[in-house]
Amino acid sequence: MACANISIHGNGRVDMPALAISIRNLSKTYPVGFPRIRALFRRPAKEPVEALREVSFDVQAGEIFGLIGRNGAGKTTLTKIVATLVQPTTGSVSVRGNDSVAHDEQVRREIGLATAEERSFYWRLTAEQNLMFFARLHGLSDRFAKQRIRELFAKLELEEVARRRFGEMSTGNKQRLAVARAMLASPPVLLLDEPTRSLDPLAAARMRELISSLAKEDPPVTILLTSHNLAEVETLCQRVAIISRGSIRAIDTPQQLRGLTSKAEQVHITVSGLNGADESTKISFIRQIGGHQLDDTLRDLQKRGARIVDVETDRGSLLDVLEWFESKDKSE
Repeated sequence: MACANISIHGNGRVDMPALAISIRNLSKTYPVGFPRIRALFRRPAKEPVEALREVSFDVQAGEIFGLIGRNGAGKTTLTKIVATLVQPTTGSVSVRGNDSVAHDEQVRREIGLATAEERSFYWRLTAEQNLMFFARLHGLSDRFAKQRIRELFAKLELEEVARRRFGEMSTGNKQRLAVARAMLASPPVLLLDEPTRSLDPLAAARMRELISSLAKEDPPVTILLTSHNLAEVETLCQRVAIISRGSIRAIDTPQQLRGLTSKAEQVHITVSGLNGADESTKISFIRQIGGHQLDDTLRDLQKRGARIVDVETDRGSLLDVLEWFESKDKSE
């Protein structure tokens, strides 16, 4: 898992990690279409849809940042605004220092987008022909593009379907081809919307390995990831934002977020040499967050000659956190 590094120099100067994505007070409201026609035919008026409300957060260069929430929470709208496909009503987005509205062309060169429901491929073209078409749009030479496409097909295990028409491909292969297209021009920022959707377990595991490896490259790739697979988010992401009804409700590490809904946690301590035994022993108990039970237990075990091999703690799940925020929103 990649981490954003802070460098401290001998003179005391601190180099903070660069921002890849900066979002400030972002709001998006979709107006009601044809209000006069609706009034003419005496149709009931509809309220404008507020998809995003005052969203602000930063994504550091080289970070895998997760965005989770229910369907309709605003994840897709936010991703499309970052990708310059939709303009915000108010607020701003900058990608590597470029404003998504004022410098949209530059932002598009910095970003690779893979969406969960891909509709922009040409169904009569093969997978290889599709990527060659998009490579030319990126300005890549045919020679370089062919080499890059071979590399991506190997990474994403698409060699067997390279000459198959897009319309004949399985949903999972279409999803992998969308990720391949996003990576085609080696952009420094990737927006991945449910990248393992429709993939079988083995293919999903390899996709997660690929995403993790991209963040470890030199220079690392920054990834904004949306997913309904919360275990996947917890495995891949350094930080996670929870979005509900268009607003960001919390941003933190998965471990800290899990602690929001529980005042207690399960503790598992693995020890060896307890009471002279050769085998390892696991001791489990529930402790209150902030209590002294864990420290007292560790001291007691050491006094009894045990060697501490491992200590694991398990709080609530990200699903518990999502449900907690949803219930709070309904009660407000």
